[in-house]
Formats: sequence, C-alpha cells, structure tokens
Amino acid sequence: MLDGMFSFVLLDMRDKSFIAARDAIGITPLYMGWGLDGSVWFASEMKALSDDCERFVSFLPGHIYSSKEGGLRRWYNPPWFSECTPSTPYDALALREAFEKAVVKRLMTDVPFGVLLSGGLDSSLVAAVALRHLAEAKVARQWGSQLHSFCIGLKGSPDLKAAREVADYLGTFHHEFHFTVQEGIDALAEVIYHIETYDVTTIRASTPMFLMSRKIKSLGVKMVLSGEGSDEIFGGYLYFHKAPNKEEFHSETCRKIKALHLYDCLRANKATSAWGLEARVPFLDKQFIDIAMDIDPEWKMIRRDLGRIEKWVLRNAFDDDQNPYLPKHILYRQKEQFSDGVGYGWIDGLKDHANEHVSDAMLMNASFVYPENTPTTKEAYYYRSIFERFFPKNAARSTVPGGPSVACSTAKAVEWDAAWSKNLDPSGRAALGVHAAAYQEAPEKTLATENSSSVDGHLRKLQDAMVEATATATAL
Repeated sequence: MLDGMFSFVLLDMRDKSFIAARDAIGITPLYMGWGLDGSVWFASEMKALSDDCERFVSFLPGHIYSSKEGGLRRWYNPPWFSECTPSTPYDALALREAFEKAVVKRLMTDVPFGVLLSGGLDSSLVAAVALRHLAEAKVARQWGSQLHSFCIGLKGSPDLKAAREVADYLGTFHHEFHFTVQEGIDALAEVIYHIETYDVTTIRASTPMFLMSRKIKSLGVKMVLSGEGSDEIFGGYLYFHKAPNKEEFHSETCRKIKALHLYDCLRANKATSAWGLEARVPFLDKQFIDIAMDIDPEWKMIRRDLGRIEKWVLRNAFDDDQNPYLPKHILYRQKEQFSDGVGYGWIDGLKDHANEHVSDAMLMNASFVYPENTPTTKEAYYYRSIFERFFPKNAARSTVPGGPSVACSTAKAVEWDAAWSKNLDPSGRAALGVHAAAYQEAPEKTLATENSSSVDGHLRKLQDAMVEATATATAL
C-alpha cells in the first residue's frame, strides 16, 4: 500500500523487533550492514556503516527486512518485473493523464520549490505539467503560482540555450547557473565522498548537479522536481536505436529500471541531499510506471521509417496542437545525457585532467592495484583512486556495479552492435552513427582493449560477490 519515495526502519520497543523497507525503485538510499558481534545496522549513507560493520550492502529496492522472519522479502511485484513482453496497445491519452497525476501528486509540499530544467524533453514536460496545475495546488496559496526553474552548464552549452527557451515559453522564473571545467574538477573529491560511487557516468553527471544544488539551496528553495527515470522506462538512451527487436528492447528497459538505485536515483538523491535539497521524480511514480511498462514495446521501438525517434510514445502523448505543452522542436529534441548537455567540454576536460594524473603504466597495472572491478580508462582509474581514499573496505567497492557500457547501456545491450565493444564510453556521444555530435573514434581504446581480458574475469568475480551478498542478507 505504501507509495512514494522512502527508506525506513520501524522498531517495536516491546520486544525490540524491527522491520526495514525501501521504496519500489530505490529513489531514496538505504544500506544494510552486519557487525562482528551479530548486530544488524541500517543507514542512508554507506559512510555511516564503514567503521562499525564488517560487511554492508545496498538494501534492495522494493524489499522489506523483518528481524522476526530473518530475511529479505520483495514486496514490490509489478508485472514488468518478470520481463515478459506486454501486448497492451498504446493509449496516448492514458499515458498523458497518468503522468499529469504523478506530477500533481508531487506538488504536495509546504516549502519553497522549483523544477530542474535542462531543456530536454523530460525536465521540460515536468515543468510544463507542473505549471499547468500549480495555480490549483495548495502550495500556490503559500508560495505563489510562479514556478522557479533551474539550469546549470558551461557557458554556451546545449542545455543552457534549450532551458532558456523553454523557460521563456512557459513563463517560469528562470535561474541560469554557470560553472567552469576547473570548478567541476575541484569539486570531484567532495562529490565522490557524498555520492559514494566510482561509476564514471554517475560522477560526470553528479558534479554539475552537486554544484547547482548548492546554489539552489542558497536561494531558500528546499524541494525540486526532476526528470529522472523517463529514459529507462521508454528506452530514451541513444543506444536503443540498435535494439534488434521489441523483446530485447523491453528486457533492456526492465534491466535499466531495476538498476536505477545504483545510478540515476543515487545521483539525484545524494547530489541534492548533500545540500539539504529534496529531489522528487514524477516519472518514477508506481502507477505511471505500471501504465508505461504495460505498453506493447513495438510502439517504443525507434522506427526512422515511421518518423519515430527515441521516446516517441511520450513525445506523441504531449503533442497537442490545440493547447501545446512545449514548442515542437523541444518536444522532439534529441536525447542529450545530462553530463553531455551541460557542455561537451566538461567530459573532454575530465579526460584531459585524468590523463595528467594517471600514467600509462598505472593503467597497465590497474588489475593488480584494483583486482575487483578493474578500471579500464584513466578517467575511471582517477575516480577509483579518490573513492578508495574515502571507502577502503572491500564491502564498499562491491556496492558499485561494473561491466562494459556504451551510452549508459547495460552490459547485455553492448552485444547489439559489434562496433560498440571498441567504443566503451558511457557518454551519449559514444552511440556512433546515432548522436549528432558522436565521437569520431573510440576514446582511449588502445589501453582499454589491452586490459579487457583481465577485466572480464574480474567482472565475473564481482557479479558472483554481489549474488553472494544478497544470499547472505536473505539467510540472516
């Protein structure tokens, strides 16, 4: 019956029994640990467990733990979880109404709030729908009916330009923040400390979000609406262009949603919470996910011959000529990952910085220094070295997933295109032949390829360790 975003532990003082649970998708973080004395620990941050627990894991989303029953049990069991291909016809109006309800539900607040607006489809739809319903919401009587929007990027970045245009169209009170590559680099250690991961794409995107959250909080704003989750539900990442069939397409979206707590949800929550800012994500509303994931995936497939680009079912649902939500070119803007949209110079600057601090010899011997989840690029090596300074325990490094990825794909989806194995980079520009500003050649491909064979073996060991950790939690 529980809905929304939550992580909690309830203690019964009568018999000292307790239950712990996490929301369906893992929007808010929760970790579970075990002490040598048999104690069981819970915390919203991994760093709170590292000193007292011999072992700790990320508490699985949609699960509940009972001290009486002594194990984890999945309470969230939606039809899509089995990855069986649905056959329900696409209903644009039903999809639109479900999303509007999800946004309105998250307007329930008594604090100053706004919306994160990158100018892309997802954040723009959140802003457009919120603005349409804000006047009738209770919060408008307290804080007014003008919506504040926020965007960050390098000067001249794609997101800044698009966000400004959307803000002008909607009439929001827009706040545009700039950062430099050096400011982002200077914040990396603090970002990794707060988000507790060494995943490359998460760090790339978390840094500008972390810098923006600090500035938003300084304005007195305490809650923001954000557009996370849409790309996972609708196959919005550019690599979905290469999905071989609707079955593979749907299975990949299921895998992406199941892993959100390790990537985008982790970033959205921790990068904002570091400054006391709350992020709410309408796309991850349970009822909305049920409707969106029940659509026959044939409708979600990218079909250029039919004029369908990524997330066409969502774009079409809000394509209203009589009462438009957004300008057409924004509604049909190509997917731009946040770490790319803040300015292509950001990722390029990070790679240059890593090249200055990680030698060829260091990367060549990475499998000896980091035998588990071995970094395959200098950028990944640099982040890993920072992470290890804060979180040296093996349990900590095991909470971070591994495996090859291109444009934020899962390892399974890399198999969709043979060329991708030589271009393993999480940036959307790694989707060769799809992104308008795609890389011209595989970044850091030589050194990464040289280490690939040893990495595969370590990744298999990591996956086995994660399975073992889950089994241990269930047994306890």
